[in-house]
Amino acid sequence: MSVIASVINATRKNEKEANRFSARCMLIIAGIGAIAWFLNYFRVFNEPVSSMTFAMSALDIFYIIPIFLCRIDKIWVKYVIMLCSTLGICFFTYAIPAFAVIAFCVPMVISCHYYCEKLTWITLLDCQVLYSITAIVYEIVRMNATPQEILTYSYRTIFPRIVILLGIAVICVPLAKRTEKLLDEVALEHSERERLGTELNVATRIQSNMLPSIFPYLPEREEFDIFASMNPAKEVGGDFYDFFMVDQNHLALVMADVSGKGVPAALFMVIAKTLIKNVAQQGKSAAEVLNEVNRNLCENNKEEMFVTVWIGILDINTGVMQCANAGHEFPAIRRKGGQFELFKDVHGLVLAGMEFSKYRQYEIQFNPGDTLFVYTDGVPEATNSSDELFGTDRMVAALNKSGADCKSILECIKVDVDAFVGEAPQFDDLTMLAMNYRGVAKENV
Repeated sequence: MSVIASVINATRKNEKEANRFSARCMLIIAGIGAIAWFLNYFRVFNEPVSSMTFAMSALDIFYIIPIFLCRIDKIWVKYVIMLCSTLGICFFTYAIPAFAVIAFCVPMVISCHYYCEKLTWITLLDCQVLYSITAIVYEIVRMNATPQEILTYSYRTIFPRIVILLGIAVICVPLAKRTEKLLDEVALEHSERERLGTELNVATRIQSNMLPSIFPYLPEREEFDIFASMNPAKEVGGDFYDFFMVDQNHLALVMADVSGKGVPAALFMVIAKTLIKNVAQQGKSAAEVLNEVNRNLCENNKEEMFVTVWIGILDINTGVMQCANAGHEFPAIRRKGGQFELFKDVHGLVLAGMEFSKYRQYEIQFNPGDTLFVYTDGVPEATNSSDELFGTDRMVAALNKSGADCKSILECIKVDVDAFVGEAPQFDDLTMLAMNYRGVAKENV
């Protein structure tokens, strides 16, 4: 794409570069003309030295003019450059008429560099007219031809060569027209991609702003510590986490993974996240939250998307957490002074899978110093270049060598996953949340 973009910049979007290219070509031709004069001076050609000197001087003048114009970014510059090109060729063919048709191909080829059908037609017309005039003047001035001889020469020589130039036009004009159309299409596609890229960047920021990202969360609450992160595989992702106070004594934690990737998953993620939070803040239990959200998501779910969810509602005073799992990964728990272990809870069906699904609730008793870790399948299913999965065993091992605070736990997992994946691309969103329960201070009990 960068190569095509550079072509566009050099032709359609930045005519100054195209003008410089044409000027360089004409400067090279002027140099070739000077060599031709030099060879003719030593009688390599049989043309009169005075005629050659006049022709090459005119050629050099017309072909040097673009050097002074090529840096001007105006639409009229290219027409002046092409006029100089054809006029210079006229004087060149006056000195060496045998090369006339070949010489007039030069401005046509240069004009095609602009990929402009209008300029190519104008150049071809100039070439036809000026070639005819040059050939007739050559016959009148140098050959002292009579009108009848001029007509005969025109019929036998000029007309066939004009036909040859028209044949070249059959190639040059459609080529310029087609290339111009292709560049317009590529420019439009490039512009559309830039627009979509900008919109995706905005969507990424909007999605990121929807997730709680200020840490520490509620620093005045000393009963718990939370840290979470999300690294989407694409500009926007379907994973999400959430944590919020249901009331003064209850903290809700959510970890979820929407099916699919990209924009559709992100839109479904917004709906699911909003529903879960709204229902949970009504004071319902974890199972009741999933039951109601599942019914809402099943309505008009024509795309048949679904979301796995783990939700826990912690009673901050007692350390009892009501939990429910809708097809999500097992949470991991570390008791104070112990090691992280997977808590193999009972899974229900994913949300939006079946309208009348019922979800079972269970409880986890947290004591001060216990830590909870929840995540999406992007962690255990991270894949390296050998198509090997990171797996839950490596995840648990990484958890057990991590630090005590929640932030260091997530950072340790991310480092280990990145080291394992290496140069392989990230195929799934990587979302994690850790919560350390500190308990209620004795003076507040």
